[in-house]
Amino acid sequence: MKQLNQYIPFNETGYCSSLVSDFLTSAPSIRNFTQYNPTHPDVELAIKTKANQPIHRDVLVKALQGQYSRLEHVDTAVRTNIELLLSTNTYTICTAHQPNIFTGYLYFVYKILQTVKLSRELTEKFPGKHFVPVYYMGSEDADLDELGKIFLNNKTISWPTQQHGAVGRMKTEGFAALIDQVTAELGYGPFAADLVEMLKKAYLGHDTIQEATLYLVNELFGKYGVVVLIPDNPALKRLYIPVMQEELLQQSSFHVVEKTNVELSKNYKAQAYPREINLFYLSQGTRERIVKEGEVWKVLNTPLEFDEATLLQTLHDYPERFSPNVILRGMFQETILPNVAFIGGGGEVAYWLQLKDLFNHYNVPYPIVLLRNSFLYIDQFHHERIAKLGLSVQDLFIETEALVNAFVRKHTNAELVLKEEYALIDQLFAKIAEKAKQIDVTLEVTTQVEHNRAIKSIGKLEHKFLKAEKKKFAWQTEQIRQLKARLFPGNSLQERKENFMPYYAMYGEAFFETILNAMIPVTDQFCVIAEA
Repeated sequence: MKQLNQYIPFNETGYCSSLVSDFLTSAPSIRNFTQYNPTHPDVELAIKTKANQPIHRDVLVKALQGQYSRLEHVDTAVRTNIELLLSTNTYTICTAHQPNIFTGYLYFVYKILQTVKLSRELTEKFPGKHFVPVYYMGSEDADLDELGKIFLNNKTISWPTQQHGAVGRMKTEGFAALIDQVTAELGYGPFAADLVEMLKKAYLGHDTIQEATLYLVNELFGKYGVVVLIPDNPALKRLYIPVMQEELLQQSSFHVVEKTNVELSKNYKAQAYPREINLFYLSQGTRERIVKEGEVWKVLNTPLEFDEATLLQTLHDYPERFSPNVILRGMFQETILPNVAFIGGGGEVAYWLQLKDLFNHYNVPYPIVLLRNSFLYIDQFHHERIAKLGLSVQDLFIETEALVNAFVRKHTNAELVLKEEYALIDQLFAKIAEKAKQIDVTLEVTTQVEHNRAIKSIGKLEHKFLKAEKKKFAWQTEQIRQLKARLFPGNSLQERKENFMPYYAMYGEAFFETILNAMIPVTDQFCVIAEA
């Protein structure tokens, strides 16, 4: 199937916050919070800066080899990339996401494929250097309400578990019934059976969510050399002990990020707010905040508490029990990876803008931060319908009823806007106002009130004209509403609501290739892919 790719500026879609819009244009109000231009970054400088940072590559590679040793099949491309990470000429391009069941939202796929495309381009641009695409799994996230459901075929499918704590550590119980629900919704696409079999091997063949997600992502993206990193690892956490110790004793991040937030809030709303201690205590079934009360450190909602000596002993003996929150997670990632670029969505970009001074405080190189690519995928049926309605790609991003009204006004033979009548009313009341002033100056105000009332009356008539005319275009206007509901489910971008599985069931790996071909990994453009 042939595809037509069209690109429009992301900030013209109506789905771009002022902060992200300013970020993409490197507005003066945002520059102090960034290190590199987001559409023309100095990659060479980022590489040189990262090269000066001590990275414990042996620890990283050993951790990766350990987690992949539990998989029956690992692509040669993945094994090669893991081994390359031992070389000081190898860097990573990273994206991060929690282990949502069945990968969660469609943009999960886009983020990972963007690391692939950018890694390819940079490897070609910088001979002698290698760039490895990395999916950093946020497996310690405990927000099950967010991670435990997907939207499929206009239905929400939820995982009914009573487990608590880090979602990545949760047991894969109850997934047989969930997969049956998914199978029913997917129907009989050419690749549906293969996908369902993959899901069964992932969730029924592995004990935890993070192991299942590792398997699934490896099956989907292993051929591209994507390396999955599960940071919930004692050896990796040990590398972060100096930062976590300072956090527990001095609460440095709170003061640094709070100062940044004060400056950022002069123009924008902060995405994340630091706590005095930005670490959780992690154990099986719990992930709770650590707070300091006097000379005692307590784990909320548990009987656990520590004095300083016991706390530090626990940190050094069991670093895996300490889990960074959003304020410290990014720096942990950049401490253990030879990373030069991070790809994230609008929310992620927003909180990374709060962290540059924190990175400087700890002398950790701040990476190139890139907005993830966004896509609208239109199948052939809906593309043909768009053409029949005479709509453009830009029209699709207009609010539904505004688009309906514009369509009717464009195609009607009736005069729905009473421009001449407004002008006549203005002229008439101008004359009346002059006469009113001559009689009694106070009557001028009364005249203006009646003028406004007349204008409103004409506006009401225009609305009735439009409403009546819509009935003549009932078929077309209903088609527009159905089209918008299909392409923008819940008035949201397709990628923020839907899951990748219906597309994979229909197209298989060709769907990923279509995205890769259309993808511009460093851009400020939104891509619309339409089947021709």
